[in-house]
Amino acid sequence: MQIIKYKDNDGGSNGDIDAAVKKGDPMLAVISFDGSRAIVGQADDCMEHHILLAKSGLSSADIDKYFRIAFDRDGANWTFACPPDYKGIPDKAARITRFYTDGFTAISAFMAEMGLLVGLKIPKRYKRHLELME
Repeated sequence: MQIIKYKDNDGGSNGDIDAAVKKGDPMLAVISFDGSRAIVGQADDCMEHHILLAKSGLSSADIDKYFRIAFDRDGANWTFACPPDYKGIPDKAARITRFYTDGFTAISAFMAEMGLLVGLKIPKRYKRHLELME
């Protein structure tokens, strides 16, 4: 996986990304659906996932092409938002199930490459999508 570490060049609170991760600073990451690329930056510098994309020189309109997490050294929260056209799967339950398994795999691989073996949580406001899997 190619990991692009976004650093704000305005002399702000960015510091070194690896040092920030080790320190436990809040981070944001977007991970491509195929798991080939991730972009990570400090939450204080980027504030939102679409802003992280834009600051990295990518279109913020492509936000629905990425798994999105907020994390620190204690855990990760997954913004679980399955696009309606994910992998062309028409059945909603099947689409969400595939999104979940693909995302869990890609996010776990990213976190391991960042040197963090932590839990992955889906916040309550996104869990309603998972009810279709039951």
